[in-house]
Amino acid sequence: QVLLVESGGGLVQAGGSLRLSCAASGRIFSSYPMGWFRQAPGKEREFIAAISLRTYYADSVKGRFTISRDNIKNTVYLQMDSLKPEDTAVYYCAAGRATWRPPPLGGERDYEYWGQGTQVTVSS
Repeated sequence: QVLLVESGGGLVQAGGSLRLSCAASGRIFSSYPMGWFRQAPGKEREFIAAISLRTYYADSVKGRFTISRDNIKNTVYLQMDSLKPEDTAVYYCAAGRATWRPPPLGGERDYEYWGQGTQVTVSS
């Protein structure tokens, strides 16, 4: 069993920054890819970023968001800069399956464990 706990969400003005953290426990963290997704009200959950041997980003956040990981702390981060109101959503981290495929091939089904989510609200 893997436990993922997100933190760092909150309310920020447009143009501001937040850093989300996702602390993982329960397996060899460094061995598996990790991802961030988000779900806005009334919309489907969407891929944001992933990290394995390299990083992957959705076009909507490329150049503004940065995913990173600290394998000593078993934590993955999402640095979010130049935030926009349309970034408002619940953000989830997820741990990839052993059969994980990188985007665009892979999707939500390539992730085995999910955190509870953290709310990010960007005001205009």
